[in-house]
Amino acid sequence: MYHNEREVGRSILEFISSKANTQGLKREDIHFTSKLASNTSYDAARKSIKQSVKQCGLGYIDLFLLHSPYGGKAKRLECWKAVEDAIDDWEVKTGGVSNFGVKHVSARTARVKPRIYPAVNQIEVHPFNTRTEITSFCQDHNITVEAYAPLARASRMKHPTITSLSKKYSCTAAQLMIRWSLQHDFVPLPKSITKEHIIANGDVGGFEIDTEDMKVMDGLDEYLVTDLGSS
Repeated sequence: MYHNEREVGRSILEFISSKANTQGLKREDIHFTSKLASNTSYDAARKSIKQSVKQCGLGYIDLFLLHSPYGGKAKRLECWKAVEDAIDDWEVKTGGVSNFGVKHVSARTARVKPRIYPAVNQIEVHPFNTRTEITSFCQDHNITVEAYAPLARASRMKHPTITSLSKKYSCTAAQLMIRWSLQHDFVPLPKSITKEHIIANGDVGGFEIDTEDMKVMDGLDEYLVTDLGSS
């Protein structure tokens, strides 16, 4: 999907065997995700999964996602069957979807019921785009919400409410927004190229946003879409 599976897989294996791996992490301790670029056919999806597994060199993929609902219901079901078969063949451990809305992920709208239901829906979610309908649906149906762009791509870091609450909780704006995501039981996926920011983004266990402030942050929703691929 991202044409970097070979490089990422090689980096993971090199780290595992290096002196930098002071915790003695093994392959099974690393969670590797990849995606299907487009929903075209069962055969194309099956081929893509096999190529991803081969290129990453990790033996299997922990989570494989259908990147979007595009292509129509029939194509989605075809490609999802390819994911199911990859799970049966031990090429993929867990299957999921990305950018799916309620009508896409609801089994009630499918003519053919999947053998394996998606475990994850990866969507853009942050205080300025709370996606309440789909996140509630997913959580009610035991589908984990992975929140990409949980920092709204840094477009609201200086928002007065974010600034005020960051000061109140003695944290960065990014930490506040990540903590909001965690307290909604999402799995946030913050991105950064700065080592200090990466470390800070993981250091969010030392505080908890109180109920009233969570409601205030929920109220910031403006359906801000920072990624045109989300739906």
